[in-house]
Amino acid sequence: MAHSDASSVRCSGLSFAWPDGTVVLDGFDLAVGPGRTGLIGLNGAGKSTLLRLLAGELTPAAGSVRVTGETGYLPQNLVLDTALRVDEALGIAHTRAALHAIERGDASEEHFTAVGDDWDVEERARAALDQLGLAHIGLDRTIGEVSGGESVLLRLAALLLRRPDVLLLDEPTNNLDLEARRRLYDAVASWSGVMVVVSHDRELLELVDRIADLRDGEVRWYGGSLSAYEEALAVEQDAAARTVRAAEADVRRQKRELAEARVKLARRVRYGQKMYDTKREPRVVMNARKREAQVSAGKHRIMHTEKLEEAKERLDEAVEAVRDDDEIRVDLPHTAVPAGRSVLTLRELELPYGARVAGFEVRGPERIALLGPNGAGKSTLLRTITGELEPVAGEALAHVPLRCLPQRLDVLDDRLTVAENVARFAPAATDNRIRARLARFLFRGARADRPVATLSGGERFRASLAALLLAEPAPQLLMLDEPTNSLDMASVRRLTVALESYEGALIVASHDVPFLRGIGITRWVRLDGELSPLDPGEV
Repeated sequence: MAHSDASSVRCSGLSFAWPDGTVVLDGFDLAVGPGRTGLIGLNGAGKSTLLRLLAGELTPAAGSVRVTGETGYLPQNLVLDTALRVDEALGIAHTRAALHAIERGDASEEHFTAVGDDWDVEERARAALDQLGLAHIGLDRTIGEVSGGESVLLRLAALLLRRPDVLLLDEPTNNLDLEARRRLYDAVASWSGVMVVVSHDRELLELVDRIADLRDGEVRWYGGSLSAYEEALAVEQDAAARTVRAAEADVRRQKRELAEARVKLARRVRYGQKMYDTKREPRVVMNARKREAQVSAGKHRIMHTEKLEEAKERLDEAVEAVRDDDEIRVDLPHTAVPAGRSVLTLRELELPYGARVAGFEVRGPERIALLGPNGAGKSTLLRTITGELEPVAGEALAHVPLRCLPQRLDVLDDRLTVAENVARFAPAATDNRIRARLARFLFRGARADRPVATLSGGERFRASLAALLLAEPAPQLLMLDEPTNSLDMASVRRLTVALESYEGALIVASHDVPFLRGIGITRWVRLDGELSPLDPGEV
């Protein structure tokens, strides 16, 4: 796919704020040339907003956005009209209708104008669909007949058909199953124009040429893929930590020297007063010496005070360079499950939407990865295990307390604070006990009093996880449904560390294989009509 080397994206002095006054970008500059750029950053840093500004969906309050070449944009939350035909979604319906009219013998000029030079539009459309694993989808079918993951790939196929010079992708692998993700990886790897992709998907970010890290309203550039970025960042952070230690030592030294200067000044004042009292020297000489000593001491004190302030400023700058890598700590003894203990039994289970589980047993602190294509019934299975859905037949028996964190993160009440939400799950716990435990989930002090409605995606996830894990009785079986969707990379790392110290049984439905490997999965299963064991080597 050939693209112009002149294609580029430029932002100059870009400023944008939401109607409530929340500033997202202020005087922001950015220049992106050909190649694949991975845009990363914490939840709430403004990545999706920046992509919408580049795509022209939002208007900046100040500054300019200049995109050279045609732009294609794949938003994070894609909503397509279910009544649309596939050829309409691909943007070729008008051309295709004219082509068919000509084939039927209608030689009207309007049809030839509509077709232009695009005589192979159907072949190109089918090739684009085939590239993304959608060859089975006919051009005359409607969007309502395809899955959510397929509709994302369909939108990408439409973009590829247009051959844009600049491609903007916002979390494109969200809601895609493993097979669909691999198709998307191939499409990204073969892209030769300008691409800016916002993602937390490690495998996808290994395909980019450079990383743009959006932090505190500025972008820092790192050459290479995600692995190269993490290596460079580790070196940076080691150096930053050493700078902090040196700055702390300097502040201590300046404090000590200032204290010593004050002691010397006090001694001089006492000595001068003693000489004055005993009148050993003429009064004029003593007064002159006193004034000289006061001036000298004042300068000395000011010099040390300034040095201390400078040392404190250097320390503040050094601390700012060190990233907040606080980790969630989940040392909850009541969640532990002894090895061999029966945790969950599924017998002749038939799910509401057709999938079946003949027999399945979870024992001890097993860590089970639940994989399968979109629409296979993974979420339905988890909801049936919790009792939220009634099975069509068979039974799901939980032998320990359990909790499930759904994809929608709707376990919290937006009207309540973080602390109040946790109190709903543990009504017998005191406020002090709740706050002490919330601190382990990085909700310290006033952060625990924030209304849930004001939390970012990563914070909301952390609060939901806290509410479930701090519930009484403590869950000895924790089920997570696509937990890494819409989490930034720092939040994924925090979740991974948190789950490392969880001592209960885990069932995690996810397409994020690097995350699953990171949390120490002990058994892999696939749901596709039936539940079957999966060899880790096949994943």
